[in-house]
Amino acid sequence: MSSQNGGGILRQPMSVWATAFAAVVAFMGIGLVDPILPSIAKGLNAGPSQVSLLFTSYFLVTAVAMLVTGWVSSRIGGRRTLLLGLALVVVFAALAGTSGSVGELIGFRAGWGLGNALFVATALAVIVGAASGGAEAAIILYEAALGLGISMGPLVGAALGDWNWRAPFFGTATLMAVGFVLIATLLKAAPGPAARTRLGDPLRALAHGGLSTTAFTAFFYNFAFFTILAFTPFILGMSPYGIGAVFFGWGVCVALASVFAAPALQRRIGSVKVLHLSLGVLALLQVGIALSGHAGIVVFVILSGIPIGLNNTVFTEAAMEVSDAPRPVASAGYNFVRWMGGALAPYIVTKLGEEFGAAVPYCLGALCCLAGMAVLYGRRHHMRSLERVDVDHALQDASVPA
Repeated sequence: MSSQNGGGILRQPMSVWATAFAAVVAFMGIGLVDPILPSIAKGLNAGPSQVSLLFTSYFLVTAVAMLVTGWVSSRIGGRRTLLLGLALVVVFAALAGTSGSVGELIGFRAGWGLGNALFVATALAVIVGAASGGAEAAIILYEAALGLGISMGPLVGAALGDWNWRAPFFGTATLMAVGFVLIATLLKAAPGPAARTRLGDPLRALAHGGLSTTAFTAFFYNFAFFTILAFTPFILGMSPYGIGAVFFGWGVCVALASVFAAPALQRRIGSVKVLHLSLGVLALLQVGIALSGHAGIVVFVILSGIPIGLNNTVFTEAAMEVSDAPRPVASAGYNFVRWMGGALAPYIVTKLGEEFGAAVPYCLGALCCLAGMAVLYGRRHHMRSLERVDVDHALQDASVPA
């Protein structure tokens, strides 16, 4: 990554840092429950597939709610949408900590998913609009927040969950309340959009060949991603600290690959080739997990963070740049499709693991990676507009003195 871009990432208004902090905490919520999934199952007398519905309810509501985020933010403004999303997360994360049954916890996680959708979709648009250094620097900053949140989530979940499985939920509610205060005090209301977003605009945006190709490739990728995230804690046979340590290492790989490796590879071989490479590597690592003993599983899970980090950055940038739809609209349509993969995977793969053995979910995850590559290859002509983005990145690098 060039020094110019690095400077652009670091020199940001306080409002951007406040939004990024809240984004870190929001993404912590994804990996927060990972180390404590076995503890939750034990504490609430539930099976692995029942507990996996914590992911399914969260991401199913997140996916559907993505379709209304633009409609909401174009009417009440980005700042109020962020605050509404944060407030919902605070309330439902705290309620999750009071759950007396797995059904209640699943329901509260669904409400958490609604708040997360309002916040995450709007946070990306706010950061892109307010950050210095252009859209590329803003997206890298957003992905850095994602990587940091995903890596810290398992550690926070393990540290608090080792004391009591309810504690991580109260901890998240507290941190999100801090994010609410920071955004309320540091982020000024921006001028409203020139036109209000209609409810159907995100689905209409998917009529664009490039955006639909990106979204459906990401659907298969997210299925593979959440195969690792949702099912692996049940086969590691480790304490919350052990599971948290494994996924912290995984999350560090996600963050480093997102921020440093993805931009460099995009400039060298182009965005579409990076997606093919990272999906292929992720498929191989999933096969490695399926065929390995305990030590191999740990190693391959941690290494899977590298292709996941590459994918996260390149998919996000592709969704923002491949079509002519407004970025919030393109983001909503793309996230609706891709989070469906995250919603379906946890329950399906955990049920398959219970019925047919621990290797089967990872074999399915590998097949999903290959399916994503097939979609990307078969519809490659729709992705040609990304070549312009790659050329722009290369020209930016060439303009920076050695």
